[in-house]
Amino acid sequence: MVVKAVCVLKGAGETSGVVHFEQEGDTAAVKLTGEIIGLTPGEHGFHVHAFGDNTNGCISAGPHFNPHNNTHAGPTDEQRHVGDLGNVTAGGDNIAKIDITDKIITLTGQHSIIGRTMVIHEKADDLGKGGNDESLKTGNAGARLACGVIGIAQ
Repeated sequence: MVVKAVCVLKGAGETSGVVHFEQEGDTAAVKLTGEIIGLTPGEHGFHVHAFGDNTNGCISAGPHFNPHNNTHAGPTDEQRHVGDLGNVTAGGDNIAKIDITDKIITLTGQHSIIGRTMVIHEKADDLGKGGNDESLKTGNAGARLACGVIGIAQ
């Protein structure tokens, strides 16, 4: 069984995008594809946040999705927040193309990311290696530029 989800990202400024998610079976990795426009060139933190609540903009989404109470880290680290997807990189055209495969997030079961919020951040995520408390919570990725709730797709 293939499960699909989609997230439409919108921000207060020019940043917006669409991310598609696909998972073939409960234990398979999740494939993320799409693009985000309106970013400054360079790396930007890309995370799943705990709540599917955008009533007060992206702030209402709460912290990174972290059901196992781990510290923040990179997507290839063994111990990390479930929502830690690292960085996406925008080119000189201000567009970040997304092509990520992740073994930790899931679209099914108790820790599904469906109904939670995807956030693109202002700065690069230091992947928990910044040497301060904020690095272990957020990766020092800065302001939330755009966000959207992850929903079930056709």
